[in-house]
Parts: sequence; structure tokens; C-alpha cells
Amino acid sequence: MGLKCGIVGLPNVGKSTLFNALTNSNKAQAANFPFCTIDPNIGIVAVPDDRLDNLAKISKSKKIINTTISFVDIAGLVKGASKGEGLGNKFLSHIREVDAIIHMIRCFDSSDIQNVNSTVDPVRDLEIIETEMTLADLESIEKRLEKNNKKNVDESIIKILKDALDCINNEKDISILKDQFDKKLLNQSGLLSLKPKIFVCNVDEKSVQIGNNHSKSFINKFGQENTLVISADIENQINELDVDERKNYMKMIGLKSAGLNLLIQKAYNILGLETYFTSGLEETRAWTIQINSTAPEAAGEIHSDFEKGFIRAETVSYDDFVSNGGWVNSKTNGKMRLEGKDYIVQDGDILNFRFNT
Repeated sequence: MGLKCGIVGLPNVGKSTLFNALTNSNKAQAANFPFCTIDPNIGIVAVPDDRLDNLAKISKSKKIINTTISFVDIAGLVKGASKGEGLGNKFLSHIREVDAIIHMIRCFDSSDIQNVNSTVDPVRDLEIIETEMTLADLESIEKRLEKNNKKNVDESIIKILKDALDCINNEKDISILKDQFDKKLLNQSGLLSLKPKIFVCNVDEKSVQIGNNHSKSFINKFGQENTLVISADIENQINELDVDERKNYMKMIGLKSAGLNLLIQKAYNILGLETYFTSGLEETRAWTIQINSTAPEAAGEIHSDFEKGFIRAETVSYDDFVSNGGWVNSKTNGKMRLEGKDYIVQDGDILNFRFNT
């Protein structure tokens, strides 16, 4: 499945710098003035997974294929974006197309980098963005409910829109809808306020290990569960180094994991995703699926015919596959199972599908 995360925030908070670091490119213009990014930049990144290399060695695979994640660098937002201020309308339309939102928050002081506000205040900055998205949702809901009087729309979607309107008008937390409606229906509603969110506190280099007063005030307000403290500048520096230099540099500054890995882990967690593998002589490949996917649904990620004609899934857990040295010994030692249509795929499963078209 194609996973797409949009990087959003006020102008000059480090969105393009982070995008370039994550995608190991200079595709996004990073400049010291507002709206240097106009059209969104898109970068597709291989999801790192050490298990792939281990499986490929065991299966003697000719190639390795990682699953991927797309990052979208979206134009900076300003107060009034929902009414078209700055690049507001473009900004909001681009957000609708992503699966998850990465909120880039300025948590550093600098006289060299312009700030659209007179002070650094990460809590205020996020509230500006959230307010603009809520106002955009409000306008969208009202238009769609008005259209419903003329054209029939799915009743379940109408129920979501009406409940969301009630939350907005009465200043209730709109996220309560996530406990009341199916995730697929919520996605179909297209509401920005319901998009899964990751908060990235962009700090200066000296604050990357323990954060600073700005990042701490943000975490005190919004919590740590979906928040990362990252220095976009350091991430950029890391990606300019070769593998050995990168390891030494990260060890020197006390950085245990690169920002890309941390972001992907957060994205998988908030979107409820996991990975299964196919492994053989031709290739070892990772596939991204929703947690609690059945074996036929997992097969459908490879090809719709696999799901339609699903018969059985030859299944071995990652640990068993490695400890038994591949398919043959796993089967001989009773570690390979034949699973049917009701089997819930587990993270790390190695699967071989039997199907009939």
C-alpha cells in the first residue's frame, strides 16, 4: 500500500530542510523567506528494515525490494489560510491527499532565519495550523451537507459530517469520532482535522539530545506519544556522509537513531500498519498492510487476483524462518503452517500464497 505523509507548518520552520534530509535529496528549495515552497515536493523513500537483509541471505535472493513511504513537502501556512491567505487554498488541498500529517514546529531561536511571528512559541504555532484546518473543515462540511439536499450521499458519511459539525460548533474534541466510526469511513470523509498527526519539534543542534524550553513546553501541552524532537539541520548533515562516517558522527553527538527511522516508526504506529515478507530465489520483498489484515487481504497487496483466488497461505514466522534457515527446513521441522482465509497476518510473517484464478 502506498503510504503518504505530508510535512506541514508555518513558513521557515524547517519543512524543506527536513524533507531534503528524509529523502536524501535537494529537491525542496530551502530558503530564508516565506513561501519558498509553492508546489509540493514529493520524495519516495525505502523503509529501512534489517530483516530484509537476513531473509535475502537465507533465501539467496537476487534482489531486495523494500516497501516505501512518500513524503510531501507542502507550502507554508499562515493565519487566514482557510480564507485563501498566503497559499492557503493550495496548502489545504494538498493536505487532503495525504494519509498522515507531520506537523513541523519551530523550536529554535535564530536571528538568521526569519520567523513569521515576532516570538518563538510552538504551542501557538500549532494552534494556528489546527485552527485553519478546522475552519477549512467547517466550510467543507457545510457545502457537502447543502449538496446532500440535492444529491444523495452515503448516510454513514453524512452522519460523520453532522457529528463533526457538532464538535466544531460546540468546541468538542473532534478526535472522539475516531472511537465512534470505522477508520475507512473517516478517511472517506476527507476531514483534515481527523488526519493522523505526528509532531516534530525542530530544535537547534545543541538541543537534539534533551530538547530545550520550547520543545518541553510543547510536550507539556500536547504530550510525548506522537511527538519527536529532531534537528533538521543535523539530519541533513548526516545524510551527506557515507555509512561509516554517519555511524561515527551519530555516536559522537549521542544520536541513537536517524530521524527517518523514528518518523517511519511513528507513522506505522499511528496508522496501524505492519510488515510481512515474501522471500525466494528471485527476490525478498517487504509489504505494508493494516494490522489485523486477513491472509487474503495481505495477498491483495501483491495483486487483486491473489485475493480473489486465494486458497491457502504457506506461513512461517520471521524467527522460525531465520532459525531454521529458510523454507525447506521450516517445513521439515514443522514450523511452516498452512493458513486459511480467516488467518490474521502477523508482523514479520513470511508468506507464500496459493491461489487459483
